[in-house]
Amino acid sequence: MKNYVLAPIIVVSLLVSWLIWSQTPPYIKQGGPLLIFGLTFLFLTLTFAVERSIVMWRAGGRGNVAVFIAALKKSVHGGDLPGAITACRTQGGSLANVVGAGLEKFRKVHGTGTGGASKETLEETRRALQEASALESPNLEQNLNSLSTIASIATMLGLLGTTVGMIRSFNAMSRAGAPDATALALGISEALINTALGLFTAIIATVLYNHFTTQVDQFNTRVEETSYEILKLLEVGKES
Repeated sequence: MKNYVLAPIIVVSLLVSWLIWSQTPPYIKQGGPLLIFGLTFLFLTLTFAVERSIVMWRAGGRGNVAVFIAALKKSVHGGDLPGAITACRTQGGSLANVVGAGLEKFRKVHGTGTGGASKETLEETRRALQEASALESPNLEQNLNSLSTIASIATMLGLLGTTVGMIRSFNAMSRAGAPDATALALGISEALINTALGLFTAIIATVLYNHFTTQVDQFNTRVEETSYEILKLLEVGKES
């Protein structure tokens, strides 16, 4: 997600959070203005979740990835390099983009056959695979740090709400005579509501961060394994 897109989303999230806070029942509204920021972080978390899900779905490309890899290796092993490159373009996923870049480099240097490749050709192909992977990974990892940051800030925001609420409560208890029950209840309500929202947002952001990080790690592992297997097939492949 680009910065010029993120800024309006933050503004809209703040506005929607304020509208929701202003229309909530009194017992929730007693959580104070900090709830606006808490709701904003919650909306941003959900926005990043949708955006990352779409990116990961697109990264998978068309069809089943395992089936694509099996067909790709079969084409390379059989010496059908043009067919393998066409399959990568058709599949369109991140893995296909990486492998396709390597095969394009191999064809440019060696030709359409897959047999008799020199060490220099294989080394250039390996570098092309690594460079393509380095270009694909940042796209998959984008905004994951934002989810991690939101998880930390949401927790601290909840603790801040707790602190502010308890200050109000102790202030009510310190007054001369009988404690102001209304002020005391207001402080406790603000403390608990902000804490609940902060922890709820932090839990969701943490789960999403771990989920997407695992998907990226699996992608990187699959790219490394597939690249290694393709290089081996190119090394011992057949002439077209």
